Amino acid sequence: MSQILDLRPEDVLFARTVDRALVHRAAVSEVLLTDCRPVGDLDFVLGAQWPRGHGFHLPVADRWYDPVLMAETVRQAGLVVAHTAFGVPLDRHFLMWDVAFEADPAALAFTGAPANLSLMATCEDVRRRGTGLAGMRIRMHVLRDGRALGTATGALSCTTPGAYRRLRGDRLAAAFERPLPPLPVPPPLVGRDRAADVVLAPTAQPQVWQVRSERSHPVLFDHEVDHVPGMVLVEAMRQAACLATGRPAPLVTALSASFRRYVEFDGPCLVRAEAGAASVHGAAVEVVMEQGGETVAHGSLRVLPTG
Repeated sequence: MSQILDLRPEDVLFARTVDRALVHRAAVSEVLLTDCRPVGDLDFVLGAQWPRGHGFHLPVADRWYDPVLMAETVRQAGLVVAHTAFGVPLDRHFLMWDVAFEADPAALAFTGAPANLSLMATCEDVRRRGTGLAGMRIRMHVLRDGRALGTATGALSCTTPGAYRRLRGDRLAAAFERPLPPLPVPPPLVGRDRAADVVLAPTAQPQVWQVRSERSHPVLFDHEVDHVPGMVLVEAMRQAACLATGRPAPLVTALSASFRRYVEFDGPCLVRAEAGAASVHGAAVEVVMEQGGETVAHGSLRVLPTG
């Protein structure tokens, strides 16, 4: 890690994005990473750029870059490192088991210009299957113009197409069915202007919501998938925190999300959120997601009021 911390921000390139295939994105506009190079056996430096006008990850209260971009950034970083450093073929299937970040609100300040980030990453808990990669954790320090912005981590595993087909079985065929998503909660309650950007629907139970999937959404469903993506569940946790605190646009300064199993399209995934008492550090919110009577995901968030 000492080699990484000696890196200067100007050593990282921001001239162009990496190949979209390396981050499993169909749209070039959704690629955040701009550079990746090894500085040790398991240490890497990467570049990323957050756009000033993203179509979904909008500035929070027009004052901060959306910190949930930290989760998408570490997701993309793990994929790029897996493909370029560990030689994982592009046809492999990946599963994100957990993702977490902490961010300094002052370093998230929105300037009206793209934010260039230097990522100092280390791979841990590397597991191999034969000579190939089976899974790992990536942990990174994030700098913005040389200033510490925060930290992020994520765990992933990968499998061959044949093993994935055996694992998913009949779920692959069922995923092509596209029932209409339920009506969303009112968009202003979760800081959104468009119903298509709302990933929660009300239920008959108070303080219980249902994950809704607009599978035509150009960002949340950038490409065809057979289960609800982890980043959709992260957004559902953020929106549940809005509803639990009664604040439509809080700033998420920390998030820790774990995913225990696939969330399927063919059954309701229920979301429960409970907010703790507010303090100078913000409010803690616990989110639990259940499907088929089992807990499928859990999230802990820290949110600050913005108004």
